[in-house]
Amino acid sequence: MIIFINGSINAGKSTVAKILAERIGNAALVEIDVLREMIGWMPIDRAVPINLKNALSAIKNFADEGLNTIVPYPLSRKNYGYLKKGLTGIDSDIFFFTLAPELDRILTNRGGRKLNNWERNRIKYHYQTGIQKPSFGKIIDNTGQTPEETANLIFSMIFHR
Repeated sequence: MIIFINGSINAGKSTVAKILAERIGNAALVEIDVLREMIGWMPIDRAVPINLKNALSAIKNFADEGLNTIVPYPLSRKNYGYLKKGLTGIDSDIFFFTLAPELDRILTNRGGRKLNNWERNRIKYHYQTGIQKPSFGKIIDNTGQTPEETANLIFSMIFHR
């Protein structure tokens, strides 16, 4: 199975993805932000298409090997369409979840993460463009949830349909 965890910076995507990967087992975690670091010098609008192309290749490779794949990344409608189309024909269930904590909560430092000004501005941009309320997948308001509670909810949505 392939699980996308959508949401803005600081929504809890990576933390929840790690918990899910451990709980589900036989899982690969595709951190697109790690791919971004490989070309960190490149402007983000130019890097995103390359990152998504590389992520799609990795997801397909893991699916071919029978691994569950979990992908935490902020998805615009356009990027969702690109990934969905790119995964056509994959013999795997594909799920999309969006973590959508309230804006005032997501703008605070959580856990060990200290937000910088660029991240705060990017979060505001994401919320202005509606990343927290896409027209695809399931939306989860995780404002008052621990990462474990959010992972448990996603787990139950997948396995108790």
